[in-house]
Amino acid sequence: MASLCCPFFLLLLAASTAATSPGRLVPYDLLYADGVRAYFARDWGRAAELLQRALHSYAGLREARRACRASCRREAAFLGGPAAAEGPWEAALFGRVLQRADCLQHCLGSRLGAAPSAHRASRAIRRDFEQREPYNYLQVAFFQLKKLDQAVSAAHTFFVANPQHLQMREDIEKYRRMSGVKSDNFRDLEATPHWEAYEAGVQHYDADEYLQAVARLEESLTEALSALEECRALCEGPWEDEDEEEEEDMQPGLYEAVAAHYIQVLKCRQQCVLEIATKPGRISATEDFIPSHLDLLQFAYDQVGNQALAAECAASYLLFYPTDEPMLEKMKQYRTELGEDTAVTARESIQHYVQRSLMEKKLIYYAVEHLGGTFNDPDLWTPDELIPESLKEKHREDQEKQKQETLDVEESEKRGPLPFEGIAVTMDSQQMNGTQRVVFDRVLTESECKDLLRLTKAAGEAGDGYRARRSPHTPHERFEGLTVLKAMQLAQNGDVDWRDAKLLLQASEKSRRIIESYFAPGKKLHFSFTHLVCRTAVDEEQEGRMDLSHPVHADNCLLDPEGQECWREPPAYVYRDYSGILYLNDDFQGGGLFFTEMDTVTVTAEVHPKCGRLVAFSSGKENPHGVWAVSRGRRCAIALWYTHSQEHAEQERVKAEELMEQRAVEQDQPDGEERQADHSGRSSSEFPVSSGGARPTSRRHKPGSDRMQQPKELRARDEF
Repeated sequence: MASLCCPFFLLLLAASTAATSPGRLVPYDLLYADGVRAYFARDWGRAAELLQRALHSYAGLREARRACRASCRREAAFLGGPAAAEGPWEAALFGRVLQRADCLQHCLGSRLGAAPSAHRASRAIRRDFEQREPYNYLQVAFFQLKKLDQAVSAAHTFFVANPQHLQMREDIEKYRRMSGVKSDNFRDLEATPHWEAYEAGVQHYDADEYLQAVARLEESLTEALSALEECRALCEGPWEDEDEEEEEDMQPGLYEAVAAHYIQVLKCRQQCVLEIATKPGRISATEDFIPSHLDLLQFAYDQVGNQALAAECAASYLLFYPTDEPMLEKMKQYRTELGEDTAVTARESIQHYVQRSLMEKKLIYYAVEHLGGTFNDPDLWTPDELIPESLKEKHREDQEKQKQETLDVEESEKRGPLPFEGIAVTMDSQQMNGTQRVVFDRVLTESECKDLLRLTKAAGEAGDGYRARRSPHTPHERFEGLTVLKAMQLAQNGDVDWRDAKLLLQASEKSRRIIESYFAPGKKLHFSFTHLVCRTAVDEEQEGRMDLSHPVHADNCLLDPEGQECWREPPAYVYRDYSGILYLNDDFQGGGLFFTEMDTVTVTAEVHPKCGRLVAFSSGKENPHGVWAVSRGRRCAIALWYTHSQEHAEQERVKAEELMEQRAVEQDQPDGEERQADHSGRSSSEFPVSSGGARPTSRRHKPGSDRMQQPKELRARDEF
């Protein structure tokens, strides 16, 4: 029996070790590649299994690295070794370095079951996992496998980190409408504990529920410091040289290479505070994330009557901002309440955090000053005296240079005079946080807006202008579009008032002249396309809506947010140079225009529609833009695109202007007929009247037809 017991015990121990240790992990990049291949082969079961294993392997690798570095810090510590006087400092230093490397190699090897180098993945794969891309594949695989709860969780996990992903927005919305989906299914499988606790703590704090706030904020601070340590441990990775093609004789020597790699690690560690302070899916970090915990906690503890802990939090906060007057006043109050003899000290964990961070900053600034390079300090609380004077001077020089460049740009962007009186520039590029952007008001009167809105009613009856689709961008809105040629044809058939159709031509021409004068004085702008467009919210489709009326895009290039690039190539309208939107109304909800950075997420400016407001901007990558969802009512505007290229000028507009000229000739014709009647004795009623608007050839040279030869610019003077 004993002989059977021992092997069984060893087998159980081995199985337990394999299950609990991340050591027997297949490299996550290999699992991921196989999972994606299975996905595209529509082998949903195998794809789901491999992608889940890849995620497990990725998490296990991170945990192994964190645990090994923590363990080796204790076993092969740099402190407490032989003093420098007992031997050469080089041997003492590098002896410890070699011991640490040996410890890490053995620890990771035993946990991973293979050489650590086998688990190094490419930057592209690492980026996919950082952005939770495997969950994007998983949600589809689970959906195909009819595992709806897992599909929803995977979709939600991906969407939390990628809120700008419009396809996933639609998928999430579809899941919400499905009968078998519960609210509990929408859970973030990669949720960071400190963010959940922090948001709950702030909610309690704002609701004056200070006991609950204290508990959650303390939990958040503990978890945040733990996440910080994990991030710092992962910084100790291989040296990543941006210039991998550097020639051999240009490679740095021993000390330069060691210094460069070490400073790279220190910079990475410093940036970790931004990583833990950035909520998944957000671009910007929460400022002063660690100090803000202490500020909230000291007030909350004071409110619940625990002045001792309130004083401790205040003392900890003052390590970051030692001259903060309101906090110094609070400290004076706490000392009075607790008694002058009561010792008040900052938390040991915060003391360690601040001292270590300052030490690293000092080394980094030394390296930047003497070895070159740059450093974007993530903290607002870094003492000014820590920054070398030479770097302060360089910082001032950079600011002056930037200021001068701004003045130069402003000088180069001086605009020509507007061709019409009464028009106001409401916002320029600087106010809109970008370049080549402007908003004009009073381009149309209220009466003219009403006349054009009357014309829009014909758009729904005449077809939407989008190849019979209800909407080209979202199922939650109905689109109606009308081109200038279609408007003229409708007027010719008697379906709309000629004056309204003419007003569409005039309003768009007025906008062209304004934009040309402002952005490109002396350089001709041609129409590329003119479209009178209305977007109407579909009432029964608005609940739970998460998409946009028009996704973020650029008008003459294909936007690539991940690559931070915009490709000026077909099928983009590469010949477009400027864009404009002339609004006709504001009696609706949503529907505003917004501009973003290249990431399509960071909003830099918004424009709210109103009658007669014209927003204009250059059509390139400098102006990504989109339209917020129209959630109620009907939004109407004239969309305008312009080009410097005459060969890409709008041909439909030429035909529309010809019809307008023909109409002008026909309106003048009765006077000419009356004059003929006076001389010939014939009644004007004897001339045939065209009911369909076709132009008979016999009328081409009647009195008044010479107006067709007048320059178009002369007509524009009397437009409004």
